[in-house]
Amino acid sequence: MLRSQIRPFFTTALHHWLAAILLIPTITFAQQQTPVSVPSSTSTTAGSSVPDAVAAAEASISNSGWKDAEARLDSWLVSHPTDARALFDAGYVADAQNRLDDAAALYRRAVAADPNSFEAHLSLGFLLARQGKSAEARPELLTSTTLDPGVAGPQLKARAWRALARIDRDSDASQASTDLIEALKLSPEAPADTLLAAQLAEQSGQLDAAEKAYRRVLAADARSVPANAGLAHILIQRKQYAEAETLLRAAREQSPDDPTLTAQLATVLAAQDKADALPLLQKLHADHPADSSISRLLASVLADAGDYAGSDSLDVHLLAATPDDSDLLISHGQNLVHQGQLALAYSAFDKATKLAPDNADGWSGLAFTASRTNRPDVTLHALTMRSERAPENASTLFLWATAYDSLHQKPQAAAYYHRFLDAATGKFPNQEWQARQRLLILEKK
Repeated sequence: MLRSQIRPFFTTALHHWLAAILLIPTITFAQQQTPVSVPSSTSTTAGSSVPDAVAAAEASISNSGWKDAEARLDSWLVSHPTDARALFDAGYVADAQNRLDDAAALYRRAVAADPNSFEAHLSLGFLLARQGKSAEARPELLTSTTLDPGVAGPQLKARAWRALARIDRDSDASQASTDLIEALKLSPEAPADTLLAAQLAEQSGQLDAAEKAYRRVLAADARSVPANAGLAHILIQRKQYAEAETLLRAAREQSPDDPTLTAQLATVLAAQDKADALPLLQKLHADHPADSSISRLLASVLADAGDYAGSDSLDVHLLAATPDDSDLLISHGQNLVHQGQLALAYSAFDKATKLAPDNADGWSGLAFTASRTNRPDVTLHALTMRSERAPENASTLFLWATAYDSLHQKPQAAAYYHRFLDAATGKFPNQEWQARQRLLILEKK
């Protein structure tokens, strides 16, 4: 079989890593106001007594006099180590100065001193979430939703519910939706809420609802990168490439350097066989050389463009970091086949099928390279495994025939040559000529 006819064995790898590149951006905890805590003085009930030292420290806090407040609180806490209010204030001061470990320790002490402190639980939860410690943050935030926020009001409790929604979205979209609903009971819906609702709907497979929510966000803010990326992601899943291209070109006029929008545009251009996909991806890769997802997509587009050596150089680099990645091994094997390195390609496909036996592309590659390296028994095994996972096509039927022919199993070979000719319908002239010649011999009386 000619090398140019290998392609029917493989599905295009272009979209294999699309999900990795198109992770929908979310508003992170680091993008929220920091520090997220509020000084204890805001929740002081009328007539309560505040020690002069703590009151003076809080006056400094209100003027961002962090060092003065810190000195006063440290001095006070030496003799009053369980003063919950002072501990909270000290945590707030450390938080404001980005001394996060110190702040967490002080907030924990405040919680221990007063387990019913809404602000201490809330602030500790927010801080841990900003540090990426979601498992520790969640119980603190959940506890804060059960406590009286005092004069701080329902707005802060609503922020706790929103933070819980962002934590829960990764493990339980349904619970995250419930969290968001609780937040909306306490405060009006904001664009960030609509965006999160869209992302949760998409995560749950409710694409129509997600699309409507993304469009609502864009109606209010056409420049929203997360909303544009989210809507584009849905359009790409539906293969509405032309509409996605229009959306993404407009979005990139506002955010030309955004890597997600650029990767999405390159994807839809490649899906439409448009030549400008490749330079767009090459620039994206140059700007983000360490992003493996972008490297994978570029490797795929280079292969589709016929630059198998360029594609394979990226695959080899990626395999150095993840040598047991079956998708990479299959891509590597395909590139090697196109470069005529059949023995190396056989080894790549052989390893891929051991790592991912359910991937039909691996068995296709192994069948082809086994055939070309005179391993008809392996070819038949690979074709058998492939047939359990994908339908036959003209190319696989030809391999069945030639493998049986090599093993001198004439009835089986003849049967598959006939099936191949029925399926080929003039698309493989060289192989069709070979099949007819072999049938003349095999069926000679």
